[in-house]
Amino acid sequence: MRSGWRVRNRAWSTLLLAATLTLGGGCVTVVPGSIGNYDYFVLPSEDDAWSHKIRGWQQRDDTVARPDGLPEPPEASAGLEHPGLERAKVGDLRSKYDAFRLDRRRALARDVAAWIQSEARHHYMPDGAVDHWATFEETFETNGDDCDGLELLTFHFLRDLGFSEDEVFRAIVVRRKDGQHHMVTLWFEDADDPWVIDPTGAMTSGMPRMSEVPGWVPLKVFSDTRDFTVRDRMLLTANR
Repeated sequence: MRSGWRVRNRAWSTLLLAATLTLGGGCVTVVPGSIGNYDYFVLPSEDDAWSHKIRGWQQRDDTVARPDGLPEPPEASAGLEHPGLERAKVGDLRSKYDAFRLDRRRALARDVAAWIQSEARHHYMPDGAVDHWATFEETFETNGDDCDGLELLTFHFLRDLGFSEDEVFRAIVVRRKDGQHHMVTLWFEDADDPWVIDPTGAMTSGMPRMSEVPGWVPLKVFSDTRDFTVRDRMLLTANR
């Protein structure tokens, strides 16, 4: 990470969660963001405060039953069907098919980002003093929500359209300069640098890579059945 960031991830995320629950700072309304060399799929510790909140939402979300235990995290090449694609012969039909498929998937994900960011102007509804994570159905019943409810539409939309459970995750990010939290969707076409879809456009507009959003740090990656803590490899190396 860059200079000035020396706080350990677990302690800081727990402290920020407590502040969020107390002050209701669940979503931000301004821009910019940041990246380190992250390991996105670390199993959380037993005392992880975010995991407690995530489990509460998972248990209330009636769209998918939670299985016993957690599945293995995705492989490092998740979303990359043919790592050696660049070496394929020019004119090779498989390489053309894979390139076209990837281009269409990216175009589709960008369309989803544009749609949700447009709809957020009409359906963004702040929680108030208490940060409540809505379920999929609750978001429709109230005709809107804040960042976590609107993000859930993006998460489900991509999954409904065939993006796999190893590729698309919900994510909690934090802005380093003021500790504000936000909810976004991450698409792990690249396991080390996912695409970011921000439902409200508070963190970023369009669909940039995480490395293209300086100032923001990913804390948690999760779905309706899975829960991972993000670790900064550079910070861990510096502390050894």
